[in-house]
Amino acid sequence: MEEVIPARLSALAHPNRLEIFRLLMRRHPGRVAAGEIAAALGLRPSTLSAHLSALMQAGLVTQARHGTSRRYGVALDTVRDTFDYLLLDCCRGRPDVCAPLALASQGPIPMSDHRYRVLFICTGNSARSIFAEAILRAEAGDRFEVHSAGTRPFSTLNPFAVDLLEAKGHDTSVLRAKTVAEFQRPEAPGFDFVFTVCDRAANEDCPVWEGQPVSAHWGTPDPVKAEGTDAERALAFQHAYGTLRNRIRAFAALPFDTLDRISLQHAVDEIGRADAGAPA
Repeated sequence: MEEVIPARLSALAHPNRLEIFRLLMRRHPGRVAAGEIAAALGLRPSTLSAHLSALMQAGLVTQARHGTSRRYGVALDTVRDTFDYLLLDCCRGRPDVCAPLALASQGPIPMSDHRYRVLFICTGNSARSIFAEAILRAEAGDRFEVHSAGTRPFSTLNPFAVDLLEAKGHDTSVLRAKTVAEFQRPEAPGFDFVFTVCDRAANEDCPVWEGQPVSAHWGTPDPVKAEGTDAERALAFQHAYGTLRNRIRAFAALPFDTLDRISLQHAVDEIGRADAGAPA
């Protein structure tokens, strides 16, 4: 182990390679196409290729073919081995150093004032994250305090999204576009769960949330970018709504009181991986 650790740390020492690694960690357990990584980080394809090659040689990143493209993800077993080695070598089993990390994976997460607090993040906070906020509030508002925000929010909600929510019987008067900065203020509530529902927001360097909330990426195609007739665009919004509704119903049905953090993390990851699309 001692001989491979320097190579892994050296691979992460370059700022661009570290940013690539962090992006892939944010998107885990999914994989990301090279073009999407390059666009998110502003890297030339040749530069990105060299960095990905170095990360793969160090064993930190793996490549898999998806159709005609190659997609990349973190080699989580290697990452775990690396950090386990560093932590165990550092603390030598001292509970005052190791216990906080160990405890993070044990036992069910505590309830927050009798309701779990959930934040859905997208880029514009005008459709998908708004759908998620409205759906979870309607499905289980007695058990969840729900919020949504955007990394670069629009000033108003998308009219197609508002019309669909009203047609489904949701109260849209409580919904508005807002920025994640609103939830970073000292007086803002802490969160038990943070979900990104668009790839662009997941690719961005989002804030570190206090209290280590359980997080997952539930990427959903952007209906705002749909083209065609009004009927074709409305269908895209219906599909996004149906996908998020199915995922949120699966989430709300989880046995939270019996799941430890690792099991809960696996469960929300699996919900994001599932093909949850369905007519709304």
